[in-house]
Amino acid sequence: MNKELIEKAYSIAKEQYANLGIDTEKAIEQLKKVKISLHCWQADDVGGFETPDAALGGGGIQVTGNYPGKAKTIAQLRQDIEKVLSLVPGRQRINLHAIYGDFQNERVERDQIEINHFQSWINWAKKNNLGIDFNPTCFSHPYADDGFTLSSKNETHRRFWIEHVKRCRKIAAEIGKQLNNSVVHNIWIPDGSKDTPVDRFTHRTILRQSLDEIFAVEYPKEFLKDSVECKLFGIGSESMVVGSHEFYMGYAIKNNKLLCLDNGHFHPTEQVGDKISSILQYLDEILLHVSRGVRWDSDHVVTFNDEILLIAQEIVRAGAVNRVHIALDYFDGSINRIGAYVTGVRAAQLAFLYAFLEPTDTLKKMEEENRNFERLALLELLKTKPFGAVYDYYCLAGNVPVGEDYIAEIKKYETEVLTNRK
Repeated sequence: MNKELIEKAYSIAKEQYANLGIDTEKAIEQLKKVKISLHCWQADDVGGFETPDAALGGGGIQVTGNYPGKAKTIAQLRQDIEKVLSLVPGRQRINLHAIYGDFQNERVERDQIEINHFQSWINWAKKNNLGIDFNPTCFSHPYADDGFTLSSKNETHRRFWIEHVKRCRKIAAEIGKQLNNSVVHNIWIPDGSKDTPVDRFTHRTILRQSLDEIFAVEYPKEFLKDSVECKLFGIGSESMVVGSHEFYMGYAIKNNKLLCLDNGHFHPTEQVGDKISSILQYLDEILLHVSRGVRWDSDHVVTFNDEILLIAQEIVRAGAVNRVHIALDYFDGSINRIGAYVTGVRAAQLAFLYAFLEPTDTLKKMEEENRNFERLALLELLKTKPFGAVYDYYCLAGNVPVGEDYIAEIKKYETEVLTNRK
């Protein structure tokens, strides 16, 4: 897009927002502080690098589509992420699952992984000025085939998964130490029942005991922040998920852990944005996995919709940007995977920018004075304000493609790189 036109549009937008008492320059500076953790599994459909023929399975996780260009090696995955980073403004983070270790074509069982399997990721992150977040991989494994891991009544299986998560926490803490940047370590397990169970209580008791053992070793918070992630249901666990919202909310509050809220993990009529101000009353920090569920937890590419906007608004309105960690979590193999990445990141950034451009103090004053018509009218008028021109200017200042220009960049990358992968 034309630089002069972008700057002219921004000048007009700046003036319009100034009339509402909003400083667009300040909003851009606030947006720069929102670092989004890019989920490495979008580039390869959650395959990982344990084995050349690794297959996704368990916990209701399902990737659809077979668009050309899937990353098949660590080098290709990093190449794709670097391309994504070149197309979005600001500094971001990278989110790794344990199955993405640099195993050098050797089979390393999950209860045997060590920091050396992720050292090349640390070196790469340093080179690209990135923070790293980390996750144990408690799915796509024979010991998860019966639907239970940390809550399993099979003691052999349970001990295996406990050791895996212990090692993941140790690895995450070491990553944080080497990068001098705290790693959010998030535990999600697929445990649940397809049909109505009789003994929910025992499974949840076992899960609590497993977590207590896992967290018995404490690491400095400047290197590691622990999070637990809840879910309503999954394919194969329609009737009961052991790690429900109530279970993990109680555990997180009691044990001062981060609670991870994935907006695809709740009933379609629930608003995750509405939960944020409640959870922040009791926890210092939370983690958000930003996704887009369509009828179920289908992990569609994030778009700038009402749900994502409410999430951003509630964080900003609560003055909690520094207390909330933002990570993307979706996987779409039916379209260009790099395009899916970039579209999702930009959508999340747009939501936060929109929230930063809101005259919150004015709206709160109207609310307190019972001027509800005026509040409603102003909220509606804000929808027509040129926040897109402010985002375009942010992209221009960040030396990344503006507007639709990123589409052409991704198509070029597809032609030159993705379609040539074997």
